[in-house]
Amino acid sequence: MCGIIGYVGDQDAVPILIGGLAKLEYRGYDSSGVAVMQGEKIAVRRSVGKLVNLQNSLKANELKGTVGIGHTRWATHGKPSEQNAHPHRSKGCVLVHNGIIENYQELKQQLQRDGYKFQSETDTEVVAHLIDKYLQKKENKLADAVRLATKDVRGSYALAVISEREPGTLIAARSGCPLVVGRTKDASYVASDVMAMLAYTREVTYLEEGDVAVVTQHRVDLTDADGHAVSRQSSTITWDASAAEKSGYPHFMLKEIHEQPQTILDTMRGRYSYDTGEADLPDIGLTPKEFAAVERIWIVACGTSWHAGQVGKYLFEEMVRTPVQVDIGSEFRYRDPLVGKNDLFITISQSGETADTLAAAREAKQKGARVVSIVNVVGSTLARESDGVLYTHCGPEIGVASTKAFTAQLTALYLLVLHFARVRNVMKAVDGKAWLDRLVQLPVLVERVLQREAEIVAIAKRYYKKRNFLFLGRGINYPIALEGALKLKEISYIHAEGYAAGEMKHGPIALIDKDMPVVVLAPRDRLYDKTVSNLMEVKARHAPVIAFVAEGERELGKIADAVFTVPDTHPLISPILFTIPLQLLAYHIAVLRGADVDQPRNLAKSVTVE
Repeated sequence: MCGIIGYVGDQDAVPILIGGLAKLEYRGYDSSGVAVMQGEKIAVRRSVGKLVNLQNSLKANELKGTVGIGHTRWATHGKPSEQNAHPHRSKGCVLVHNGIIENYQELKQQLQRDGYKFQSETDTEVVAHLIDKYLQKKENKLADAVRLATKDVRGSYALAVISEREPGTLIAARSGCPLVVGRTKDASYVASDVMAMLAYTREVTYLEEGDVAVVTQHRVDLTDADGHAVSRQSSTITWDASAAEKSGYPHFMLKEIHEQPQTILDTMRGRYSYDTGEADLPDIGLTPKEFAAVERIWIVACGTSWHAGQVGKYLFEEMVRTPVQVDIGSEFRYRDPLVGKNDLFITISQSGETADTLAAAREAKQKGARVVSIVNVVGSTLARESDGVLYTHCGPEIGVASTKAFTAQLTALYLLVLHFARVRNVMKAVDGKAWLDRLVQLPVLVERVLQREAEIVAIAKRYYKKRNFLFLGRGINYPIALEGALKLKEISYIHAEGYAAGEMKHGPIALIDKDMPVVVLAPRDRLYDKTVSNLMEVKARHAPVIAFVAEGERELGKIADAVFTVPDTHPLISPILFTIPLQLLAYHIAVLRGADVDQPRNLAKSVTVE
């Protein structure tokens, strides 16, 4: 994910900028750059690849100055290249940007008519030209131009802007993307993550939606989007170095659970069009004609990614009306599957290096199938060897038990299914727009669930000493029951089993007694009544029932021993909302049991061998 650092002070800016960018490397990136005010002019250096490439460039051609901005970029609009790397310039105005400008094509056409020439493929360059356009009016200061430009854009942004017109000033602005400012006696800092400035200051202020900050060496003045002065509470960071990397959370896993509203949003950004009700997936590797020729879909993955693939099966078969086979990578590679040249082969892997999934993809290509991979790590082996790739853009996942990578994979599948359905003409534009309306609400709904974490803690305290759990789900939430059980066993070492609720009477019911909590997922869908019947069978055997239900549901609340509600949404969207509380339940039970949450025994983050 992109990272921003800015500095205004009396020291050489370059080491501070490079040090800050190094602290942001964990977010993932494919290029980097800095811009420094040298006298009355701004000099820019940019490099593709790792930060060391930028450092080498700076050694060969030194920059000196006390005002500057820096950036690490993960490509969205335009391939990784020096031309597309940040910072971007428009005459004497230079900026860095996190986020997506959704209406950049419309703005670009207008700016081209105004005489502006574009040097990159990015959406960011539009903002630089807009700011310069407003700076042409002499009555406008840099802060005025930034405010006016942000009113023209639709999308999300965190901006750090410097201009040759005001050499001692840096303007920061945010909407939808985090940005924080910090102060010391003799300097001011701006960053997308407090980690980037923690070596210099622990006094920070987090910008709020629409805020614009005028940053100089000795002060930071905040306004809202209309230029009215605002006051924001400052914070003193008290974490040690290790905790700072976790942004104050006790474990990476909890931090990553709470990052999911942002990672879901980041996976969707720039990948859909409201006007046409379509997903825009330029790296998918198949033409509409090739999509139309697909006769069958295979989804192959391992572990948590396999659960995502099982959700994908329900989505593709219901929305695209195409048969789907879901396989575990280690099983697929050791049989002779009937893969054909008109098959679409989808692999899912957080790391893109999972050995069994890679082997399956290679075999599918040998049999003539087109391979599309859903991957988190840019440039990974699976991404490179696939015909097309859909990156999840959720940043590095440090906790071994996957959380944000899983919900990002589901989000990517939602987009892929939408794309498939529209290009195959099985979904009308109006239905595509309705689907997008539901998707864009997901980050807000997930945040609502996270805000009620205390309710999950209370449930965990009641049941953390139990030795066995059973998770039940039906339909599209059956894979989520499997995922919930996997999370619990991974990090708490409690035996947990996920089962299709309708299969309970075919074996698991023999295990149910007062010492086995049964977790039931009950969205308001066409299988709801059957799920209630399954729950009644559990209660008849005196098992404690933990029910996760949709808001407004009342029947199960009278039956279950513990109830947690999630926002009521379309049944096909519900898996993500049911996933979040199950992650929290596993996490808090593991903490109460004293387990090593981030590094559970015997597990590795990326399984690169058999």
